[in-house]
Amino acid sequence: MSAETKVVLVDDDQEVLDAYRQTLELDGFDVAAVGSANAGLEILSPDLPVAVVSDVRMPGLDGFALLDAVRAVDSEIPVILVTGHGDVPMAIKAVRGGAWDFIEKPADPVRLVETVRRALAHRRLILENRSLRAGGADHDSITGRLIGRSAAIERLRRNLRTLADAEADVLLLGETGTGKEVAARALHDFGRRRNGRFVAVNCGAMPETMIESELFGHEPGAFTGARERRIGKIEHASGGTLFLDEIESMPMTAQIRLLRVLQERTIERIGSNKEIPVDIRVIAATKADLTQLAGRGAFREDLVYRLNVVTVRLPPLRERREDVPMLFTHFLHLAAARQVRAAPSLDPSFLSRLQQQEWPGNVRELRNAAERYLLGLDEDEPPHAALNLDGMPTLERQMEIAERRVIEETLVRFAGRIGATAEALGITRKTLYLKMRKYDLGRPGEIET
Repeated sequence: MSAETKVVLVDDDQEVLDAYRQTLELDGFDVAAVGSANAGLEILSPDLPVAVVSDVRMPGLDGFALLDAVRAVDSEIPVILVTGHGDVPMAIKAVRGGAWDFIEKPADPVRLVETVRRALAHRRLILENRSLRAGGADHDSITGRLIGRSAAIERLRRNLRTLADAEADVLLLGETGTGKEVAARALHDFGRRRNGRFVAVNCGAMPETMIESELFGHEPGAFTGARERRIGKIEHASGGTLFLDEIESMPMTAQIRLLRVLQERTIERIGSNKEIPVDIRVIAATKADLTQLAGRGAFREDLVYRLNVVTVRLPPLRERREDVPMLFTHFLHLAAARQVRAAPSLDPSFLSRLQQQEWPGNVRELRNAAERYLLGLDEDEPPHAALNLDGMPTLERQMEIAERRVIEETLVRFAGRIGATAEALGITRKTLYLKMRKYDLGRPGEIET
């Protein structure tokens, strides 16, 4: 089988095998149809973009043995079991043990296609994140630093590659949490100054009384408490890159002195008249419109023009929603590695919910959400889903309340029968189990199957 094949069908009944193959091929899937578990296993290999659909009752290796064998090849290959009515309890157990889903015979074509489509989407996400971890774990590429495949992030990576070797000062403009420091480090690390220092200064975190000393340094006796010479951040960055984060917070007196540095590329330590040449590239970052601030007298207009040689805008997460699943999964695996624990699997419906959120804190907020999810603190309630600014339930929360009530009433109507309830609701059994767990509607083992 070529690397393009997407679905491996396994069934010892040739008529059933042909029917499933035709159903999936008519929907555009590439299919490899085989008559035994062993033949299916010969096709598989780690990192293959594939899902397996297998009958349960087969001579030799049955579907459950195949599931174990597939997990030995790659534990994240989705396996969908097709079961007769008598095998449903075993199939439920298999889902809990790692199967992607199960479909009861006779398989409904629409449900088969939709289940396979979701399984393959999940598999692609897994493989993309593996590739990112393998290629970007040591941060040896801009792609490994700025993750995503949206047009917005591709454009940003292209701009940073172009500017990395340039000597022009750069102004990074972006909301909180969009990755301005990551972008600044990429400009430094992949440019000609990579062997010099990258010196980061958060202008908003320094007291106004200290910022000039921190930036420009001072001589002994320059002010009370200055007992010895101090080399400032600007001088320390000579030969490399000076990163000024939250530049909009810099006090006006420091702005005046910074303007001279940018114009002359020299500094004077506080308490000294000696000019010291510095060889620096300046990258500034802001979440504010500096031109508007200058119009209100809150920022020096001449400094705006000096900083704004090249402006690079970092897109907020709401403008690159298609990157959310990849980013969340990437951060989840990073957190799992730090915590020395296995990363939980992610249901596509959960990832879809993440894409619908606004994420005002952008990538930083998403990363924190992944940390909480790993620790089991955020499974039942995604960020910002409970209350709006007025303390009232949000639309999403009200929809969840309604969904819980509908599921509960349908379970009662069908006396707790999972298959009938899932069919009436138009969802898979696995999805129903996940929603029952989410809304605390009883463990599956307590309800009739």
